[in-house]
Amino acid sequence: MALLFFSSAKGPAECTLAVAKAVTQFLNEASKLSVTTEIVESVLGDKPNTFRSVLISIEGLQCDQLIQRWLGTVQWICQSPYRPAHKRKNWFIGITCLQNPSQIMDSTIEFTTMKSSGAGGQHVNKTESAVRATHIATGISVKVQTERSQHANKRLAKLLLAHKLAEYENNLHQQNKTIRQQFHYSVPRGNSSLVFYGKGFHEKIE
Repeated sequence: MALLFFSSAKGPAECTLAVAKAVTQFLNEASKLSVTTEIVESVLGDKPNTFRSVLISIEGLQCDQLIQRWLGTVQWICQSPYRPAHKRKNWFIGITCLQNPSQIMDSTIEFTTMKSSGAGGQHVNKTESAVRATHIATGISVKVQTERSQHANKRLAKLLLAHKLAEYENNLHQQNKTIRQQFHYSVPRGNSSLVFYGKGFHEKIE
């Protein structure tokens, strides 16, 4: 299991829209490759249906292949849907893979199961598939809920908790959180690993 981080890189509203389009495209590609994905965290943009950042868990036999395709700078070439008279047509976002932190022992974690809340139908409401993982020593906790198994949620909860502990143990903001923050400012313009065009967010000009 890996964590992929999509960032608008402190860009304007057009970049937050590019993140939303990129995430949709990425999830479609993952589905076709039978790669399991889950949106773990997201920060909404100022415009409807846009994102400042999205953190996605990814797992499957072709996981590495998909990650390598998307890592780096993604360029979206399109007239601004928000500012039609604006001359700029190139919008950039960044995608990075967070390194897996050191494993933590189950004996240091308190797991609690509960019924999932929110959308998802009867399965979500009737089964205790949601998992809260709490690090006993620090009290740091995460909650994961999906329509998948309790076992899958437990694995993801452990991974997320390990990341939060890594942040805490490095002056609360060093390591992965700092990587995310710095990444907002360091997405290079040009030399794009992927380029998309138009409102339909296609790789080729039609």
